[in-house]
Amino acid sequence: MTNSTWVLGFLFLAAVPALADPMPGSDRELTPDTALAVPQLQFDSAGALVIEASASSSQHDFDFLTGNWRLRNRKLKSRLTHSDEWISFESRVEMHQILDGLGNIDKYTDTASGKPYEGVALRLFNTRTKLWSIYWADSSSGALDPPVVGFFANKIGHFFARDTYKGQKIIVVFRWDVRNPQRPIWSQGFSTDEGKTWEWNSINVSERVD
Repeated sequence: MTNSTWVLGFLFLAAVPALADPMPGSDRELTPDTALAVPQLQFDSAGALVIEASASSSQHDFDFLTGNWRLRNRKLKSRLTHSDEWISFESRVEMHQILDGLGNIDKYTDTASGKPYEGVALRLFNTRTKLWSIYWADSSSGALDPPVVGFFANKIGHFFARDTYKGQKIIVVFRWDVRNPQRPIWSQGFSTDEGKTWEWNSINVSERVD
């Protein structure tokens, strides 16, 4: 998951080469919104994340993403190194629903590294817990990563998982901001201190093309 280029949420077909971004913050949509609070994390006695769905959590939360999209992306050149150098690139996503609306699949493509890269996001809604689980697999591994799990509240979705990045234990958060469903914004953050602080390292905004 975290060793992949997470532009998920969601995902596909060719894009332009990645370019260094000399002015991070020059595009407001592609600047992580630090004014949006990340929900306070809860843990059980073993340290596992405890996530409870909002009252409004629904199997229709990702309906907005159905179809074909062009993505503008920015990501930190280096994560967890206090880097402030960002890389900009474009990608494509094609999403369709499965399981009578209880799930969906994204196909993602870009050429940011100079060669074709493909990924698949699988999202499943648990009708018992009312939580979404988001799984990722890409063309570099061919294996599903452990899911990030969460829900939407007030048109903002947060999804969490424990993971390891370059040997360092982290918590990952995906955020979906769909206050404007015609231009949904996905972002990713890492925390090395159990969610007290977050480094936002990847963000994209989607534009419908169909």
